Amino acid sequence: MAKDLIPPAYDPSVVEECRYRFWLEGNYFRAAGKGRQTFTIVIPPPNITGSLHMGHALDITIQDTLIRWRRMQGYDTLWLPGTDHAGIATQIRVEEDLRAEGLTRHQLGRERFLEKVWEWKEIYHDQIIRQLYSLGASCDWSRERFTMDEGCSRAVRKVFVDLYRAGLIYRGDYMINWCPRCHTALSDIEVEHEDKEATLTHIRYPLAGGGGYIVVATTRPESMLGDSGVAVHPEDQRYRDLVGREVILPLLNRKIPIVADTYVDPAFGSGAVKVTPAHDPNDFEIGQRHDLEIIPVIGEDGKMTEAAGPYAGLDREICREKIVVDLQVKGLVDKIEDYSHSIGHCHRCHTVVEPLISRQWFVKMKPLAEPALAAVRNGETVFVPPRFIHTYENWLENIRDWCISRQLWWGHRIPAWYCSCGEIIVDYEDPASCPACGAGSLEQDPDVLDTWFSSALWPFSTLGWPEETADLARYFPTDVLVTAYDIIFFWVARMIFMSLHFMGEVPFKVVYIHGLVRDALGRKMSKSLGNGIDPLEVIAEYGADTLRFSLLTGQAPGNDQRFRQENVEAARNFANKIWNASRFVIMNLADESGGMLDYIPFLPDSLPEGLTTEDRWILHCYNEAVGRVTASLEEYELGEAARLVYEFLWNDFCDWYVELSKYYLYSEGGTAASREDRRRTRGVLLYILDGVLRLLHPFMPFISEEIWHYLPQRESALVVADWPREQPGLNFPAEAASISLVQEAIRAVRNLRSQVQLPPGRRAPVILKPSPAVVAALEQERHQLSRMAFAEPLTIDPGSSKPRQALVEIIGEDLEVYLPLAGVIDLEAEVARLKKELQQVEKELRRTEGKLRNPGFLKKAPPEIVAKEKARLEERTTKRNKLKERIQELQ
Repeated sequence: MAKDLIPPAYDPSVVEECRYRFWLEGNYFRAAGKGRQTFTIVIPPPNITGSLHMGHALDITIQDTLIRWRRMQGYDTLWLPGTDHAGIATQIRVEEDLRAEGLTRHQLGRERFLEKVWEWKEIYHDQIIRQLYSLGASCDWSRERFTMDEGCSRAVRKVFVDLYRAGLIYRGDYMINWCPRCHTALSDIEVEHEDKEATLTHIRYPLAGGGGYIVVATTRPESMLGDSGVAVHPEDQRYRDLVGREVILPLLNRKIPIVADTYVDPAFGSGAVKVTPAHDPNDFEIGQRHDLEIIPVIGEDGKMTEAAGPYAGLDREICREKIVVDLQVKGLVDKIEDYSHSIGHCHRCHTVVEPLISRQWFVKMKPLAEPALAAVRNGETVFVPPRFIHTYENWLENIRDWCISRQLWWGHRIPAWYCSCGEIIVDYEDPASCPACGAGSLEQDPDVLDTWFSSALWPFSTLGWPEETADLARYFPTDVLVTAYDIIFFWVARMIFMSLHFMGEVPFKVVYIHGLVRDALGRKMSKSLGNGIDPLEVIAEYGADTLRFSLLTGQAPGNDQRFRQENVEAARNFANKIWNASRFVIMNLADESGGMLDYIPFLPDSLPEGLTTEDRWILHCYNEAVGRVTASLEEYELGEAARLVYEFLWNDFCDWYVELSKYYLYSEGGTAASREDRRRTRGVLLYILDGVLRLLHPFMPFISEEIWHYLPQRESALVVADWPREQPGLNFPAEAASISLVQEAIRAVRNLRSQVQLPPGRRAPVILKPSPAVVAALEQERHQLSRMAFAEPLTIDPGSSKPRQALVEIIGEDLEVYLPLAGVIDLEAEVARLKKELQQVEKELRRTEGKLRNPGFLKKAPPEIVAKEKARLEERTTKRNKLKERIQELQ
């Protein structure tokens, strides 16, 4: 047998880079562009802001698994890669670097600043691509795109102009979310709301002309400086006679009217609310209905404006504290109470956002949302799992117009020009002059588009639209979008409505939603918690296949998962198991010089003669695994598919068939029959290893491809080998049932031996008492039963009876297993050992019973601790009973 044909241990650090280079050089990832049925995925483009995180690793692994599987099934697969310019996020990072040099973007100027960002993009783009290589991503790199490359930018411009001309994009002064830190507008879904503890200040607004006051409650006293009214409900009897009168705005002594509006909740606070149209979206609408003045008192920098009078220039938080003190001095604070409410934060920098009136560009959403709702309800796009349809529907049913302009420099510049005559020019090409007055001095809008505007076009802009390219005709619509549930609003819905509007069909047939990867305690990974795990560090220590397999087996569609070290180590152990079993097969196929020994080639449509029950059993198990793995992948149950591969490879193949095969591989005598046994067994081993490597490849591509190249009669590369199919000729249910019974018998004997601590390898008598129906099956496998259960002598007799001193295990209705102990162990010593163990168990049992009888413990202990103690009680009671039974049997 060859000793050095295949290395004794698998080293991913040596294999993975080499295998990825082999795939790239072989051009195996490139879409054919012709012929077969297509299967397309466009990658959710990672932001060029730094390293990939564990969520990216899961997302990429899921996509790569699907692509590799479909490629092996013979599809013309296109996995289109790319990166996103990530407007706000990237600009923030580059500005942070500039600040470290003592510079600002304004000092550099727009042109030089953008040069800096493009330099950043090149560095971090290359870093991200290397990380995708490390994960094994089998993307078609010849078609890579960037959201600001020439083609995607052309698509963005066409969409903007077309929507503008259709009246679906407009510009106006409306209430928007403003980030004082990023200095830009945000769309509603870019605002993250967090529940915070605050205070509710009840302020007395004196009635003009005397006669008392109205109390209003607010969590933002600083905004009162911009009040232009007080509102009450029209049916609130308390204030019926005050509607139409005026109050004096405290601190600024400005008269403002009392108006009646149905928006007011009479049960909240005093039933009267201050109205600040410039700084609250609901107040803005009240102000519009009652023609109230809009007075901005908080600026874009988060500081009070000149309209705030003596408070001008103060930070909004400091102003809040000062105003409360000043109101208290004047006796105008009725009371202050603790209050918990939701506060909006910028999703990028987590600064509290400020509602401001601002001139921005918007997309009218209702005309676009309605077709997008219908498409999903009609099943044109399917969500996996389907429960996320409700999330999608809820957002689109309640959607507001989308603010798409951002006060940034990095991004797609808004293609609008302004002339001093008042004309606004929006066109596909940069205008040379004003079409209204002929002036050549035009000023382009300084703002850029929301990053998600360009990302919404990704499924078709990446394929060449607005040009009628061959790729667009062949690969659109795409088949699957893989993404996390946290960007259904940001991205998924927007791609659907943009695609329906411009392409006339949905952009993808299936949306596969996965959860987030959390830490071992279930917390979201974040820099602030310091609990993030770098996937590259895991790859460096354990290999990419280990990381991929641990992520896949830990996830179910739509559910969050916890990243645990023990799962990574279990996946590493699985990789080692695969390598060792493969090495066993390969070394048994080769002679000392590395040449191939004689084996029977295995063809499912022409089975070799002389197949044993063991051979037929493993073929049946393999065939069943092929069907179940394929069905799970078809249903997008990737975690279940990976688990099925694991179970077959580890349990059926490695732990059982490899061991069973040794009887035929190493039989003595050198007779013609034994040589034929070896040839046949080698053929079955090779066939199963070949097949299981194909099943394994989408999940663990590196190790499977590496082992594949040691096999004889292989195709050029496993990455393009055929995916296995179920073969009716490989179904052997009778043989499967026989070996299953043999396995149960062997496990039973091993269990009984472990109870009396018989050392492995030491032979002992075993008696099997089968029902008449299974005698033949057990007799046929006597050689394996005796060898693997270390049974000597082995008695198989339906008429057997249990020896006086023996352990027994019953397997269903067909078999009893006896392990006689007389002469095998020192019975007195064993009984003494068991009695000592029984004493310890009873002591632990009394302690547990005492806890559960203690009212104080039951009252104070958390429910999970009480449940754990009850489980211990049950476990120790069972163990005590078994020990008593065993002692009785031995005595």
